[in-house]
Amino acid sequence: MDKRFNTIAGWAFAGGIAVIGFSILSSSYFHADQNERPEKMGYAIAGVAAEAGAGAPAGPEPIANRLAQADAAKGEATFGKCKACHTIDQGAPNGIGPNLYGVVGEAMATGRGGFAFSDALKGKGGKWDFANLDEWLTSPKKFADGTKMSFAGLADPMDRANVIAYLNSKGSNLPLPAPEAAAAPAADTSAEASEAP
Repeated sequence: MDKRFNTIAGWAFAGGIAVIGFSILSSSYFHADQNERPEKMGYAIAGVAAEAGAGAPAGPEPIANRLAQADAAKGEATFGKCKACHTIDQGAPNGIGPNLYGVVGEAMATGRGGFAFSDALKGKGGKWDFANLDEWLTSPKKFADGTKMSFAGLADPMDRANVIAYLNSKGSNLPLPAPEAAAAPAADTSAEASEAP
């Protein structure tokens, strides 16, 4: 009985060492511990890449168009991410970030109960209009390089529009900009060219 137990234990131990060894060898061969970004992301699908590049929009819809579809209630829910640093109610104190009641349309880096704004934001100038708020919420660091705000931003354009609509409803109530007319789609000349004699 002892010999059989020792044999089984020996084989199990040898198998475990083999598995660990193969794991180490394969990870060093395939560089599994290194996160290398591929040169080109995704996979090319025949015929789709060329079509998407020709007629695809350059970026998100203009903020005026998104604001026309925005939902302030959804913006309030998304603003929950901001509540760790900002207050929104009238007369509420500043937190880590300034109180944002009535901020839409106000000059940047001013007022807010003596809040100490970063020099990067003070040097930006202008007002917190809808376009500037959209750009700020996309990436505060890109909008004002050197800002003290550590928030990464909101990637979804509609989330930004919803938050801006919510901010506007809290003390500013500025009229929303008129939506921009959609550009006419470019004519498809490939079909016409193939029909030509």
